[in-house]
Amino acid sequence: MKRSTTKTQKIIKPLSHKQMVTKMHKKSTVKVELAKLNREELFILDEILAARKTAGLSQAQVAKKMGTKASSIARLESSLASGKHSPSLSTLKKYAAALGKRVQLHLI
Repeated sequence: MKRSTTKTQKIIKPLSHKQMVTKMHKKSTVKVELAKLNREELFILDEILAARKTAGLSQAQVAKKMGTKASSIARLESSLASGKHSPSLSTLKKYAAALGKRVQLHLI
C-alpha cells in the first residue's frame, strides 16, 4: 500500500503598499539607496533655488512664466526638500525655461 504524500503549502498573505514600504525600509541596502536619492534631490533643490534667486524671481513670477499657480511652485520646491515626491523631467525643464536656463542630464 502506497502512502500519499501531500506537501503543505504555506499561504502568503499579500502585503499592503504601506506594509511593503515599511518592510523594505528596514533593509540596509534600501536605506543606503534612499539616502543617495535624497542627496540627489537636495542637490537639484539647491540648484533650482539658486537659479531662481539669481534670476531675481519669486515663486509667483516663476509660476506665471510656467502658466501655473504659485502654490504649484511652492509644492514643487517643498517636495524636493522633503524627498516625498520627485518632479518629472518635463516639469524641471519648464521651471528651468522660466528662469532662462535649461536642464542637462548626465549619466555617470
